[in-house]
Parts: sequence; structure tokens; C-alpha cells
Amino acid sequence: MAEDLERFCNLLAGSGREADGGEWLESLDPATGEAWALIPRCTSTDVDAAVEAARAAFRSPEWRGLTATARGALLYRFADILAEEAERLAQIETHDNGKLIAEMRAQLGYLPAYYRYFAGLADKMEGHVLPIDKPLMHAFTRREPLGVIACITPWNSPLLLLAWKLAPLLAAGNTAVIKPSEHASCSTLAFVELFERAGFPAGVVNTVTGLPQECGEPLVRHPDIAKIAFTGGEPGGIAIYRSAAENLKKVTLELGGKSPNIIFGDADLERAVYGAVSGIFAASGQTCIAGSRLLVQRNVHDEVVERLVAIARTARIGDPKLADTQVGPVTTLAQRGKVIDHIASARQSGAECVLGGGLPTVEGLEGGWFVQPTIFTGVDNQMPIAREEVFGPVLAIIPFDDEEEALSIANDSPYGLAAGVWTQDIGRAIRMSERVEAGTIWVNTYRAVSFMAPFGGTKRSGIGRESGQEAMDEYLQTKSVWIDLGSPVSNPFIIR
Repeated sequence: MAEDLERFCNLLAGSGREADGGEWLESLDPATGEAWALIPRCTSTDVDAAVEAARAAFRSPEWRGLTATARGALLYRFADILAEEAERLAQIETHDNGKLIAEMRAQLGYLPAYYRYFAGLADKMEGHVLPIDKPLMHAFTRREPLGVIACITPWNSPLLLLAWKLAPLLAAGNTAVIKPSEHASCSTLAFVELFERAGFPAGVVNTVTGLPQECGEPLVRHPDIAKIAFTGGEPGGIAIYRSAAENLKKVTLELGGKSPNIIFGDADLERAVYGAVSGIFAASGQTCIAGSRLLVQRNVHDEVVERLVAIARTARIGDPKLADTQVGPVTTLAQRGKVIDHIASARQSGAECVLGGGLPTVEGLEGGWFVQPTIFTGVDNQMPIAREEVFGPVLAIIPFDDEEEALSIANDSPYGLAAGVWTQDIGRAIRMSERVEAGTIWVNTYRAVSFMAPFGGTKRSGIGRESGQEAMDEYLQTKSVWIDLGSPVSNPFIIR
């Protein structure tokens, strides 16, 4: 019964709020396939109210009047509160999107560091005095916030990917309206309740939840949104980019990936195989940086496949709420269907399925949306399984002969988000890091992220960078200021 489900409300101008129309959406637990919570089903009316609250807060003396150091102090305080609530939020997110509780505890335990890092950067974004070439003129630059930022986050890692946007935009002095995925909104709604406890002025952070057409599109089109920060699929990113262009809004888009994970014959094969497992089966393959194309040099190809299948076959599939589970469910029923379609397409293309390829039965969770860890060999880089993002636990293994062929295969992709290189040759490692077309290159490791390291894609994998000092630049604009110090009156019809 819907009356028995936990209800999560939006945050609007510092207060919890239901949808204006009074309607709710069910949030489904991927491990059971059953509803466990309700979120507000917002429309354009709710979007208007949230944007207005954010715009009012942006212009208010309570927020705009704060020094950059004071903003940083608020973020430090928020990070401490977030650390206290990490376990509760991890449990909510696991319920909501099926991510492993072990991973969510690690993510939430690390998340306060993101906010502390940007708290420290808040008063480091300096302007410059310009040695201007005009006599009796003083000129300098100011770094100023953009305004109201729309943060649109996906269902696979809602709070981590929100931090990549929210921490720098708040440190820079902006305000936010957050639209999480309708499939995984609960952790975000619980998370934003912490801002009042930290002392943030009302309206600095606001949320709207609901369906893309009813809620997301009005937010993207809203004339008072200065920038859209989006993580999600390529079709959604293209639609947002098109809408933003019509209104000349700024964007940061982190989109899909088909990342090559490249194992050379001289690699430490034990480490490389574990890295391959991490790259594709962690998070059930539901990550934009998934190393879903495993490129293996022919002289070690068979050994790598044998080791990989042996390890992946032992992966414990089950309840993500149990600490020893290694592979959880896919987050949505529709996404599971897409993954199965990709597996069928790979078979039809001639790839050989050497592991998995079906739907496992998990005792006690028969209604859950699980997919077996799946490995294909005999893959050609032109097959759909090698070119399209699956977003599930499906690995395509492609052989290569030498470094040049590995580069050719790796770069023959519309995407360029991340890549892995496994080799003990330092020269090769550097050459590959220079020539592989991706925003992040991992050498002898995979799926490592930090608040210090800029993250983002090339080609169809997106625009802009998140994390690191570069992220602050995404939420600031430069203003030039000229002051005449008493120069002679000049001809008003000639440019100074």
C-alpha cells in the first residue's frame, strides 16, 4: 500500500515541500522490484517556485553578502554533518538504486572530503590587477558567480555525482536547483536536509523531483537558469545542449563512455585482470567510466581470458544490502531489458559468450533486476557491443598485436571519457597516456577518482571538467573593471 511507504519531500526555500499538484511517484528497490518509498511528482509550477527561491537567495545579502571565507566555513560545517549522516545516506541510496552497501559506505565516507576541498578553494579564486597599457587607468578583474545552476544527476551514483557539481558551485557563490533521476531521488532528498543544519541561508539549495518531460525540461528551459550541469546519457545531454544553445546557457555535460582497458603482454597480469574486473563488474557495469572494451595483446590473450572468467565466475550475486555481495542488480527494469538486448545483439554479431549472458535467480530476491556478469570474446571493434554503451555487467574482449593497433582500436570510438593501460614499460605508459583520446587515463589501476583530479570527457563523452581546481572555473565568470585616475578629457567619438 502506498500509504505505508516512506515519503521524501523536496527542499524549497529552506522547507520541505510536496509537489504543488499533490501527486507522488513510487521509488522501486532494484533488489526486489517493489516500491519502498514515494517522491513528489513535480511539474513546471514547482520548477518555477524552486528557481525563484534560488534566484532570491542568490541576490540576498544573507548569501551574496557573505565573504568567500564565510562560504568556505559553511561548507566545512556541512562536511562535518555529512560525515555524521554518511551511514544513513548510504543505506538509503542502496535501497534506491541497488548499489552495493560496501561501495556506498566507501563513497559516502569519502564524500565529505569533496566539500572540504572546495571549502578551502572558496577564497582562493582571485582576480588580477592588469598592467594596462592606457595611461592614468587602473584595471583589474573580478571572479564572480554565474547565478542559479541546474544540477541534473543520474541514478547510478546520485550523491557522488551531485558533489562534483554542488561543492564547487556553492564555493563559487552560486545557488542551485537539483533535479535527481526519478529512479533514484530519495538519497538526494535526505541529503539536502543537512544544509539547514549547517546554517546555509534558505533557498541556496533547492530540489525538484519527477519525470523528465514534466519537471526536467521546464528546469532546463527556465530563463533564470544560468548554467546546466548534467551527468547522464548521450540523448539527454544532446537535448539539454540544444535547449541551452537556444538561451545561450552555459553547460557542463558528462555523458557516455565506451572506455578501452588495454592490457599489454608485459603487464602484471594478476593486477591487470583484477583491474579488468573492477572496470566492468563493479557497480554492475553501471558507470560511465566502465572499462567495457578490454583490449588484450595476443600473446597473453588466452591467459587473460582464462583468468578473467575464473574470477568473474566466482562473483557473489545477491542482495546489495549485504556487505559480502559483489554484484548487485541493475537499477531499473527498463535498463535490464536494454542490457539483455545488447547481449542478444552481440551473439547475433558473431561474438562468443564465454561467461554469463542471462538472468540469474537470486534466492529470496526473485523479483530483483539482476544480470549475470557476461564476457564476450571474438569481438571486432565495429560490432555494436564494442561501439555502444551498454551500462551493465557486459565485457567485450578485443585482441591486438602491437601498440599502434591498440591505439587505433582504442581511439576508434565516438566516446572519450576514460581509458586504462596495463604495462611495466614506463615509456609505453607515457606514450599511451599522450595518444589515447580520453579525459582520464589510468596506468596500472582503474576506476580511481579524487576531488583533486579533473574529470570529464572528449568527443561525445561531454563538455567541461568536474573536480579539481578546474571545476571552480566552470562556475565563475570574469568581470573587467576600469577606473580612470584622472586622464585628460579625450575625443568622445574615438574608442579609448
